[in-house]
Amino acid sequence: MNEIINYFQTIPSLHRALILAGGITFFWLLESGVPLFRFGYNKWKHAGVNFFFTFTTLVINFGFAILIVLSSDWCIAHHVGLLQWINMPLWLEMIAGLLLLDLVGAYTIHLIEHKVKWMWKFHMVHHADTYVDTTTANRHHPGESVFRAVFAIIAVWVTGAPIWLVMLYQSLSVVLSQFNHANINMPEWLDRPLRYIIVTPNMHRIHHHFVRPQTDSNYSNIFSVWDRLFGTYNNTPMKDIRYGLDVLQNKNDVNIVTMLKIPFDKNIKTDY
Repeated sequence: MNEIINYFQTIPSLHRALILAGGITFFWLLESGVPLFRFGYNKWKHAGVNFFFTFTTLVINFGFAILIVLSSDWCIAHHVGLLQWINMPLWLEMIAGLLLLDLVGAYTIHLIEHKVKWMWKFHMVHHADTYVDTTTANRHHPGESVFRAVFAIIAVWVTGAPIWLVMLYQSLSVVLSQFNHANINMPEWLDRPLRYIIVTPNMHRIHHHFVRPQTDSNYSNIFSVWDRLFGTYNNTPMKDIRYGLDVLQNKNDVNIVTMLKIPFDKNIKTDY
């Protein structure tokens, strides 16, 4: 346990970059070997657009990184946050902290983005992808990246999480988001028990269906418990899934300029 704390307390930026690149590479290769859908698309062209949005997300997260560190240090120094108010064993603090960071910093903001119309238009860029694969995980409009970074800070304030726990959560979030967006064929005997704990590809791809109610379901990031607990869980069969958004059917989802303009296009309906 001390080794985990010491590592994530001072995890180098290079290591965080390697976690991101390593995850994409691993699931990219896995998709090629055991794909769920054989899209027949230009995989590199599709990835290029998503890598652009991955880059903008990294830039924005880098800018907010110092605020996250300062927030964590401030919470520890002033004894603020749930983890600071409740004494528990270190292993239990880690589990509770990961759960709470996931609830506030991922599930809650994701739910809000679907309910607040002007925020939804930024989130549309993520849902516009008609060929969901592991590169889709970081396909976020720069505006949405700001929303999520702000909620990451709020999550730190609510939990009072030490920085090692924040870095551990963010590292797990990167890899598991790549996992649950991956276009891989996961057998039911493995998927069914896994989705009681974490979000699996079969569970999350339902969220990328092109119409409601599926689009407004399965918001969880790492832990699937939040959808089950708050009644947003959906289990539509795979054969019925179609990616994209019906209100964006005339938009080119591999055109970066078109995607960047979506939040400001008054002709795009928010009631999908």
